[in-house]
Amino acid sequence: MIDLRVLRDAPELAREAQRRRGASPELVDQILAADEARRSAIAAFEELRAEQKALGKHVARAQGEDRQELLRRTRELATQVKRAETTQAAAAADVNSVLRQLPNLASPQAPAGGEDDYVVLEHVGSPRNFNAEGFEPLDHVELGKRLQAIDIERGAKVSGARFYYLTGVGALLELALIQLAIERAQAAGFTPMIPPALVKPRAMEGTGFLGQAAADVYHLPDDDLYLVGTSEVPLAAYHSDEILDASSLPRRYAAVSPCYRREAGSYGKDTRGIFRVHWFDKVEMFTYTTVEESYAEHERLLQWEKDWLTMLELPFRVIDTAAGDLGLSAVRKFDCEAWIPTQGKYRELTSTSNCTDFQARRLNIRSRFADGAKHVATLNGTLMATARTIVALLENHQQADGTVAVPEPLQPYLHGRKTLDPVE
Repeated sequence: MIDLRVLRDAPELAREAQRRRGASPELVDQILAADEARRSAIAAFEELRAEQKALGKHVARAQGEDRQELLRRTRELATQVKRAETTQAAAAADVNSVLRQLPNLASPQAPAGGEDDYVVLEHVGSPRNFNAEGFEPLDHVELGKRLQAIDIERGAKVSGARFYYLTGVGALLELALIQLAIERAQAAGFTPMIPPALVKPRAMEGTGFLGQAAADVYHLPDDDLYLVGTSEVPLAAYHSDEILDASSLPRRYAAVSPCYRREAGSYGKDTRGIFRVHWFDKVEMFTYTTVEESYAEHERLLQWEKDWLTMLELPFRVIDTAAGDLGLSAVRKFDCEAWIPTQGKYRELTSTSNCTDFQARRLNIRSRFADGAKHVATLNGTLMATARTIVALLENHQQADGTVAVPEPLQPYLHGRKTLDPVE
């Protein structure tokens, strides 16, 4: 959540951030009004408590009718104090409720607008000209069938739409990608982790996934647990209610986990294949650092993602996501979008977000510095989402003879295979 002092001192900054998101700037004024009501309630309560304490001293010394009158006033004050305490608690709850509706303040560097208002920062690599090579590219569904790597029909039979099986070389390819990604992350200083995929409500709410994204989350009501849509959630909550040693920052973790998403609102989108599914595995990078250092760390996370896609020899572009498409917690987000030949367009494969101290405030994660304890900053970055990466690999590296070339860095993790070959 946002520091209330920022809203009090620079309300127009917050209003402008809301406008950039295409959201209501009036929410800032609602928060400030609720904050003023809370502070008034606190002042009224403290004034009555002070009078109550002072009156208690007088009662001890009073006698006769004066004492009776003071006792009467004491009882009256006790009722007023209790009522003021209730009012104060309600006012505090109101502030907390409306403050949690306010997203992180979008960076002035993030493009204003919605999903289609992104800015392309760079292109890396060029899409293949399959016509010049003399053949029409197949999509990943057909390639998956020929390689006996993806079984969508049985996935739907067993689990429903947007589920799938990875079989044979498809399963081996996913495991190879995960192992390579984790080794790359570890070499960059990330601690490998396998976190729980079920979390308590506080972890989900603390990372901002029970607000605008709530419809996309799977909830198990009998246990009051949530299936995570990204391991960002358990990684962010890992140090909740802790004070971290400042000398230990930055702390970097890389998690392998299954991810579950309802894909609410995606009806009719990407219904063919495994590009948009309800379950996939992912390797996620996560950093705890200072707010001041978070901006440079964001660029580092982006570079690690770019290096990964370059290693896999995938043509891609980098976009600066518009403010209205940031999600609740981020101030800025970069996406790397790989070229998908049969779709004729770039599609998101990885993303990285700087959440500054927004999640840390909700989860009570601080670090102790020379000038006192402060909330840390959190950042996340997808190194590799397996389903979409497999889609991009199969389609971009297919050959005219029906095989799929394996990028050289991946070959050792597939027992030296240079190609994935069709199964007769």
